[in-house]
Amino acid sequence: MKNVALVFTGGTIAMKVNSKLQGAIPSVTPSELVATLAEATDYDNLIPYAFSKMPSPSMTPEKMQELSAVVARFLDDEDVAGVVVVHGTDTLEETAFYLDIVGQSEKPVVLTGSMLSASDIGYDGLTNLVSSVEVAMDDASRGKGVLVVMNYAIHAACEVTKTHTLKLDTFKSVEFGPIGIIDDHEVIYFRTQTRHQAYQLKPGANDTTVLLKAYAGMRGDIIDFYVQNGVKGMVIEAFGRGNLPPTMMDAIRSAVRAGVIIVIVSRCYSGRVLDTYGYLGGGKDLIRSGCILGGHLSGPKARLLLMIALENGLDKQAITSLFQA
Repeated sequence: MKNVALVFTGGTIAMKVNSKLQGAIPSVTPSELVATLAEATDYDNLIPYAFSKMPSPSMTPEKMQELSAVVARFLDDEDVAGVVVVHGTDTLEETAFYLDIVGQSEKPVVLTGSMLSASDIGYDGLTNLVSSVEVAMDDASRGKGVLVVMNYAIHAACEVTKTHTLKLDTFKSVEFGPIGIIDDHEVIYFRTQTRHQAYQLKPGANDTTVLLKAYAGMRGDIIDFYVQNGVKGMVIEAFGRGNLPPTMMDAIRSAVRAGVIIVIVSRCYSGRVLDTYGYLGGGKDLIRSGCILGGHLSGPKARLLLMIALENGLDKQAITSLFQA
């Protein structure tokens, strides 16, 4: 039996409630979690690696880049079947997508966490860990890109999002549903997700790619501010099909002329953006103004993809193709 590396970044799964602070804080070590997991399952092929013990709001693209190097080293080991990354849930989908963008190996990479701390009744951490190890060990998981396993469901990194602040089934692929499930310790896949094959970029990070969310009556002054402060890439969560207030358009055109790459996605939970409307601020006007449509991707994921594309030196045409893949 080949090994599975468990890379711990922190999160609720490794927390307990501290009575003095009256809140959950990091308390459980990776070795303790692995010992409990091995005792419950008889797994003796788990390799724990303590990357960090930070809550997931502390995760940054720079740390994602460091994490990707750790994951790649384990995947290069012939004795390792796959990697499970244990992560806090707040930014889990972003880290998963980052690893998907830069992943080069056919071996499975699985991200998981828990919604409840180890102090809570109904703690879901061990269940999610067991399911993730089972997915990482299954040959059918190879070549499927980075996966997110929570609450017995298997999701593709490019599709999944956290939908609820509390529920155990918070992680959902709203548009398409999970790609598989774990049922009575059996890994069952319903479909494949091939979009990840269009990525495989080199890891990178910068602080010159930003994300904006449109609202009724929004003006373009924030866009002007970012351009003046050296922003190179911008993702805008637009209305519906991919439309913006006309009061933003002068600033958008100025930003494009200044060389800023602007990607348009929707602030809706599902559906893709398309150049359906031709009025001022509509999708066709945005394309004529030099913007790129971001397909089904959410704002946070589109920002990561644009950030890494810029770090890889891709030109506007190549970036457009990347978002249309």
